[in-house]
Amino acid sequence: MTVANDLKKSLVALEQDSTLIGVIELSESSWLIGGLVPGVAREPLKKQGAEPEAVLKVLHRWRDEAERAGRRITRVAVAFEAGRDGLWLARWLRARGVEAYAIHPTSVAVSREHRRAKTDRIDIRLLKRSFVGWLRGEPEHCRMVAIPTLQAEDARRPNREHERLVGARTALINQLKSTFARLGIRGFKPTLRKAPERLAALRTPEGEPIPTNSLDELQRTMARLRLVKDQIKQLETTRLERIDKAPTDGPHAMIRLLARVLGIGIETADTLVHEVLSRELRDGRAVARYAGLTGSPDESGKRRREKGLARAGNARVRCAMIQLAWRFLMHQKDSALACWYRSRTQAGARDARKTMIVALARKLLIALWRFVRTGVAPEGVVLRAVA
Repeated sequence: MTVANDLKKSLVALEQDSTLIGVIELSESSWLIGGLVPGVAREPLKKQGAEPEAVLKVLHRWRDEAERAGRRITRVAVAFEAGRDGLWLARWLRARGVEAYAIHPTSVAVSREHRRAKTDRIDIRLLKRSFVGWLRGEPEHCRMVAIPTLQAEDARRPNREHERLVGARTALINQLKSTFARLGIRGFKPTLRKAPERLAALRTPEGEPIPTNSLDELQRTMARLRLVKDQIKQLETTRLERIDKAPTDGPHAMIRLLARVLGIGIETADTLVHEVLSRELRDGRAVARYAGLTGSPDESGKRRREKGLARAGNARVRCAMIQLAWRFLMHQKDSALACWYRSRTQAGARDARKTMIVALARKLLIALWRFVRTGVAPEGVVLRAVA
């Protein structure tokens, strides 16, 4: 069975005399490029504008300098920290024959001094040390971010936008309710379709109409709420149309299969597939670790304690799985996982149920990952009929 490369270490042997190594410290207005050039004693640094063509020009100049020193360059490897700028630079460099990687920022070892010096030059040295160790094949020296295709990256945008819009809808509804509470108006539902038309007829407990400024504020807030609701509906309609148009497409097939599980809707299935289940992860442990559903032990000498969830993974997946775990207990009461949960919380306190729901979420995520990979449903899970 083929094991997916989890990017813990480089699988290609490093030939230092024929490999040009570069690291980039990105910022909004300028980029600092550092390198290790075979045959050149110094470690060059070059500050450039924030343009990818400038990076390629510097790499070509360093390659020519190495060849003049008698070294034949057969490999160019470049790395930068993943962050706000995204991963487009790695795709751009790979399309031009450069071996490009994105380093996970939290995996770079830094000084633990209370006030450590931090400059772009210091960061370049840290990135260079971590990247060279990774290229040598040293495991856990640093971790690399998997570079998705532009299409795979774009496929995650709808459900992330949906999440933001739902949050905006909740905030607007809460704002409306607080305004009505401030005015002493109770029993009025601001989410009704004809709510804006009924504002003029409302009266405060003093028998007065809603003041002019407050009325204008309520009308503007309701207009924004109506716009947000329309955008949410448009997103959901477009998603269903795309799934129906290409039902056998890779992610779409996974979404349709996952949505057959009683208790999982299209929104949850879409989030899980595009955020975690469609990724090439090594095994079940890697899946749970990616979601941040693993523990963080604190062991030193005789001390043995657990600090709780690591929370180092994808927060969207973690939140979705904990919510799904509670729903799973209601909709899949006779499943093996639900029975496992009840057997361990039957005589426990309320805190024990909260702790064990995280364990259930971890087990459920691994079971769903196996389900979409092999098509074998978890034991006792009820599936909807094929539409």
